Amino acid sequence: MRIISGKYKGRRISPPKNLPVRPTTDMSKEALFNILNNHFNFSELKVLDLFAGTGNISYEFASRGCEPITSVDGDMGCINFIRKTAQEFDFDITPIKSDVFKFLEKSKGSYDIIFADPPYGMEQKEFEKVIQLVFENELLEEDGMMVVEHSKHTKLSHMDNFSFDRNYGGSVFSFFEFEQSEEEMEEEEDETDS
Repeated sequence: MRIISGKYKGRRISPPKNLPVRPTTDMSKEALFNILNNHFNFSELKVLDLFAGTGNISYEFASRGCEPITSVDGDMGCINFIRKTAQEFDFDITPIKSDVFKFLEKSKGSYDIIFADPPYGMEQKEFEKVIQLVFENELLEEDGMMVVEHSKHTKLSHMDNFSFDRNYGGSVFSFFEFEQSEEEMEEEEDETDS
């Protein structure tokens, strides 16, 4: 696993073999960050990484200057590895061991980007619940974006606030944003026309 861009571009990270994870592939990760790059200036964005696993996505955000980053996972081995790696690289990452659903129900924070990579085998309704909790509890900033990674067997395009999705091999990234008012859309069109 390597960091593909930013301050630590090219640095390899070797998680222990026994972690219960399926890290996002470098190809998918590169494609994801190319999309986010068109929407955000990464410096000082607040990021929430759900089902963080090895911390793969958190490190990528941190390498590009995002801070603070909160990484949530239910596995203590994953949390310990993220803590150790964040210290090594001096990343502003806070790892939290918690059931993701309980964390979303209790969290009072708000974030510019929320990334969720639940186990692909998780039930459809649980994927939907992650998205619902984020929007119901107002965890996403108004101009923020939520990204959910899932397999092509999970369909999320019917959900409220769905914006678009992209397929990479067996993985799909679904993007969610607050719907823009017509005024905001017109303003954006005016900016692109001028």
